[in-house]
Amino acid sequence: MPLSLFSRRGPAGSRSLSRPLTAALVSLCLAVTSFVAAPPARAEGTIRIAEQFGVVYLLLNVARDQKLIEQEGKKAGVDIKVDWLKLSGGAAVNDALLSGSIDIAGAGVGPLMTIWDRTHGKQNVKGVASLGNLPYYLVSNNPNVKTIADFTEKDRIAVPAVSVSVQSRVLQFAAAKRWGDKDYDRLDKLTQAVPHPDAAAAIIAGGTEITGHFGNPPFQEQELAGNPRAHIVLNSYNVLGGPSSATVLYATEKFRDNNPKTYRAFIAALADAARFVSANPEAAADIYIRVNNARIDRTLLVGIIKNPDTQFKIAPQNTLALAQFMYRVGAIKNEPKSWQDYFFADPALGGGS
Repeated sequence: MPLSLFSRRGPAGSRSLSRPLTAALVSLCLAVTSFVAAPPARAEGTIRIAEQFGVVYLLLNVARDQKLIEQEGKKAGVDIKVDWLKLSGGAAVNDALLSGSIDIAGAGVGPLMTIWDRTHGKQNVKGVASLGNLPYYLVSNNPNVKTIADFTEKDRIAVPAVSVSVQSRVLQFAAAKRWGDKDYDRLDKLTQAVPHPDAAAAIIAGGTEITGHFGNPPFQEQELAGNPRAHIVLNSYNVLGGPSSATVLYATEKFRDNNPKTYRAFIAALADAARFVSANPEAAADIYIRVNNARIDRTLLVGIIKNPDTQFKIAPQNTLALAQFMYRVGAIKNEPKSWQDYFFADPALGGGS
């Protein structure tokens, strides 16, 4: 029986908002609330964090499991209450941040640039930190697709959010490099918003209209291991010119300014988590499985974390090229001259790019 994208659990076993319909309803609700004025800034000691699916959020998983934010808060004399929310797609995450439903947003560089541009001179949303450098693969189970030029009208490429997600933006960047900036959106008509777990299930099972998935770890590795026809069509590192921070965290200027102790504790906890993962990859794998209730081969997961192309650090790397591309093609109106234009200044981010 062909796989149904709307009835099967994702391969990683995530239960929160893993269905396209549920994600769409949440996104719609948040979009409606975004038109309502955001509530007053909360007092020190409360932080609400939105994450999405995948190993790219491992630093947050470790911080949550090990209570690192709470520990760093106590060092600063603040008892911090942390609320966690899981969403799918940069559009839903951005709506949640602008509506005041969350304080820290986790999404790709593409959604960060969109909301940075949209709030420039107003809420002034900027990057807080990177979640590390991990390569993103565009995987296809269509043997006829060797490059992005081989996709046809019969193919559909799953992305977490059409046009807004970092996967969509990297695909546009790749198209611009191949066909010129005027055709940067040439493949947009083939993209379809599908949460990573469901997209991975479609690529593994085959028999659906989804023949490509621009995902992230561990879903891309599960696809390659689970379907002999699955293969890599595009590597984000090749498009962006090397290791890059595809997934980042960001917040409003108001939250940062009104909650300095909570904000600093959060940054310190992220740095703690990065050191923990780098020193304890196997323990980090166990934490990922536990926090996400993930049904995943542990050996495969440990391999992802130990991949030499993966670097867990909080300073952003190699983000400017994509940001300037988005300005060049009119996706954003404000021109970023430096990565520091769209990230808050912080000593912990020294050496960023």
